[in-house]
Amino acid sequence: MDLVSSYKGVVGFVFGNENSSNADSYVERLLDRISNGKLEEDRRNAIIELQAVVSESQASQLAIGATGFPIMLSVLKEERDDVEMVRGALETLVSALTPINHAKVSSNEVQPALMNADLLSREAESIPLLLSLLEEDDFYVRYYTLQLLTALVSNSPQRLQEAILIIPRGITRLMDMLMDREVIRNEALLLLTHLTHEAGEIQKIVVFEGAFEKIFSIIKEEGNSDGGVVVQDCLELLNNLLRNDASNQVLLRETIGLDSLISILNLRGSAYTFTQQKTINLLSTLETIKLLIKGGPEASSGKDVNKQTNKTTLVQKKVLDHLLILGVESQWAPVAVRCAAMQCIGDLITGDSKNLDLLATKFLGEEPQVEPALNSILRIILRTSSMQEFIAADYVFKSFCEKNADGQSMLASTLIPQPYSMNHAPLEEDVSMSFGSMLLHGLTLGENDGDLEVCCRAASVLSHILKDNLPCKEKVLRIEIEVPMHSLGAPEPLIHRMMKYLAVASSLKRKDGKSTISGNSYIQAIILKLLVTWLADCPSAVHCFLDAHPHLTYLLELTSNLSETSCVRGFAALVLGECVIYNKSNDSGKSAFAIVDVISQKIGLSSYFLKFDEMQKSFVFASVDSSLMRKSFSRSSAASMADIEDVVDENEFFEKKNLDHPILSSILDSYFVNLVKRLEADIKEQIVEVYSHPKSKVAVVPAELEQKSGESDGEYIKRLKEFVEKQSSEIQDLLVRNSTLAEDLAKTGGGHNFQSEPSDRVQIDRLRRDLQEASQKLESLKAEKAKVDSDATMYQSLATKTESDLRSLSDAYNSLEQANYQLENEVKALKKGVGVSSTFPDVEAIKAEAREEAQKESEGELNDLLVCLGQEQSKVERLSARLLELGEDVDKLLEGVGDDVDVGVGDYDEEDDE
Repeated sequence: MDLVSSYKGVVGFVFGNENSSNADSYVERLLDRISNGKLEEDRRNAIIELQAVVSESQASQLAIGATGFPIMLSVLKEERDDVEMVRGALETLVSALTPINHAKVSSNEVQPALMNADLLSREAESIPLLLSLLEEDDFYVRYYTLQLLTALVSNSPQRLQEAILIIPRGITRLMDMLMDREVIRNEALLLLTHLTHEAGEIQKIVVFEGAFEKIFSIIKEEGNSDGGVVVQDCLELLNNLLRNDASNQVLLRETIGLDSLISILNLRGSAYTFTQQKTINLLSTLETIKLLIKGGPEASSGKDVNKQTNKTTLVQKKVLDHLLILGVESQWAPVAVRCAAMQCIGDLITGDSKNLDLLATKFLGEEPQVEPALNSILRIILRTSSMQEFIAADYVFKSFCEKNADGQSMLASTLIPQPYSMNHAPLEEDVSMSFGSMLLHGLTLGENDGDLEVCCRAASVLSHILKDNLPCKEKVLRIEIEVPMHSLGAPEPLIHRMMKYLAVASSLKRKDGKSTISGNSYIQAIILKLLVTWLADCPSAVHCFLDAHPHLTYLLELTSNLSETSCVRGFAALVLGECVIYNKSNDSGKSAFAIVDVISQKIGLSSYFLKFDEMQKSFVFASVDSSLMRKSFSRSSAASMADIEDVVDENEFFEKKNLDHPILSSILDSYFVNLVKRLEADIKEQIVEVYSHPKSKVAVVPAELEQKSGESDGEYIKRLKEFVEKQSSEIQDLLVRNSTLAEDLAKTGGGHNFQSEPSDRVQIDRLRRDLQEASQKLESLKAEKAKVDSDATMYQSLATKTESDLRSLSDAYNSLEQANYQLENEVKALKKGVGVSSTFPDVEAIKAEAREEAQKESEGELNDLLVCLGQEQSKVERLSARLLELGEDVDKLLEGVGDDVDVGVGDYDEEDDE
């Protein structure tokens, strides 16, 4: 056989040729005696010796695996009547499959037991042969057979599961072993637990064979939670049957019911004692409760119905009371049990309005110190020294506030500030406080001594109360915290106080000089988580937050501080981004544009966007989804889970060189991760929008381009120049910003989310178009400016000419006025003379004399004209005679010649008459 030859080679390589040769030769002699011996006693002695040497030597284990299995199986098959030989063969096989050195070995070291299990499971007839031995009457034969099958399934589960399914009545034989003697029953339980792990077909057969009745019968017989490891194995088998199998859950609920399960949680007596095994049993039972609350597989059609029915049935069986006793009221219970119980409470109330209301009405304690269950859970958060318990209790409030606006409002209504002296009272004195007073008490308790642990935990609870609830955010925003009297300061809003604690936590960490995990290294992240939740979709919170200018300065410093963890820098960047996308302020110093501008100047947009990528790639965010997937509770992990007091394994994180505190992977849930992703996309889009399209510094109103009434040309021209210069400056600023943004986008590279997403490529194209439009607008404005300059020059020339004309007219008018004034003075002087007659001549006499002279002159001119006409007449007569002589018609020639002369004469006569 090739497999056998390879095993022999491994033996020689690992143990040395000499040792392996000695082991091979000795094992071969014993096997020869077993297979070829003539005396029965000698064969029995040989198999006893073989079992002894195989149980003590790894070389012998490998040697028998290479050559002895066929011989052992032959004994089991052919010598059934010889019980001692069958026992010996089974015990030898069990020894061959049992590791000798139980200490931890390296992964590359050969493990003979695993190799033998693999080799034996490959034998075609081995599994059917072993199952047939379960029907033998001998107790040890059945016992060793079960041990051997358990060893096989532990090392080769899938192969054994497949083999048992094809064997008729294979599972039935195993189920019959549960009714056998106690030792056989316990081995059968362990074997079935291994077989049913992630094997749906086997699970259904086991349930069909009455597994539920048998399991709870054994649990009750063993004493429920007070029982030993057998109860643990029963519960582990039960969990295998219920995990992700809705039909099996329905069968359990509708056949034997859930009373037997709930009874395991019913602790007896007042002085409870918790052994490690009892703790494990309770943890296993709580794991069963979780599986029922979870329901079936996520993809199953009836998952929600089955899940809700399981919840309703559990609540009807008073499971919430048992969980509150275990997780909240019984502080003497182990931490692991308390945490598991509170996780069950959180799962039970998630998305169930009736269960939410039921929890809100629950009271714990005894008179006179009875208080609401939620107050008791809050006190655990503020007081516990266990990080695991804080996480579990915080999960209850997360589940209570999830999509429960009425519950959030109820808790927020109790947030009433207490006097400063009351706020700084010890936690032990908060028994009589309301929920809100206790929460505010926790928020301000550690301020003086620098211990912000309690403040941080209270901030986590407050973030659940504010989540997705705008009225609660507005109400808590109005809460003001008093300050010490000696500081003489006015009360400050709670959101400002949280920023103060954030700065204190940072200064404490710098003071310690530690960049690794420390007790307070996660405080900043949780306070920032509160701020992120608070500012989301709440413009009034953003406005209140920005009222203190140092807040913005500190966030900028925190975002760019490389000594902070990636989560802290990322959360600070988120708060800055929320101050942009939810900013409704018109104040130039607090507007969205102003914040984007200062981010660009102090950090740079590309560096700012990289903070989100670094945060998303951090170990904390990568482990959030994996932390939500609970590991199955098995015997191998039970002891460590029962002993655990804290979930934080800092050594593991130191090895991974992770600076973010491991608690964050438990505090950050899937809701917050989705919120971060949504905010990141909105922030990037809005910042690009604000940066590429800043708020206009000049209101572009067409009316400003027109001359106002009463405005001089000079003032109008000056105003036009200023307008054009401002427009040009603004366009230049816009071009520079777009250019810078394009460079930032190019620098982010192809590997980052910001440039890899299709929407961002669209933004880049849009920015490119905007840049082109801005360039065109600049050119048009330049042309408009040139036209305005030309018009201004023309108007200036026209104004100069008009001014010169007006000046000339003014001079002429002044001259006329002066002449008129002189004439008026002369007239006045003349009027003051001796007499009017001597001064003014007779005008009428002068007119008559002038008329006579004109008439005489006219008569003389008329006489001269008549003389001339006579002379002309004689000339005409002579010419007429001459023409007649020449034979011309004189009348015809003279026709119309005298008309003009007559008209002229008539006119003259008329003129003369006048």
